[in-house]
Amino acid sequence: MMVIELRGGFQMTKTLKVLFDGTVFRPSGPVDLEAGKKYTITIQLTPENSDATADPAYDIASLAVDTHVSDLAAEHDHHLYGTPKRDTHRE
Repeated sequence: MMVIELRGGFQMTKTLKVLFDGTVFRPSGPVDLEAGKKYTITIQLTPENSDATADPAYDIASLAVDTHVSDLAAEHDHHLYGTPKRDTHRE
């Protein structure tokens, strides 16, 4: 992640994938930054072998519950807040 300070104290964050070759950081793709300007770079190590099973969202499907409500996604406001159903999704 790169934090770019703009005039007036505003900051913009830009994330770039880079490879450190021992001397300089080499971006993996095009960089849309103005040459000759000074930037502050924050470094975050990217794990080489990330274990997908360690991600909390990996097994989220196992938490699913059959509600027997066929239009739950389309009519969530109706089921949560009691708003009228939308005509476009009526069966």
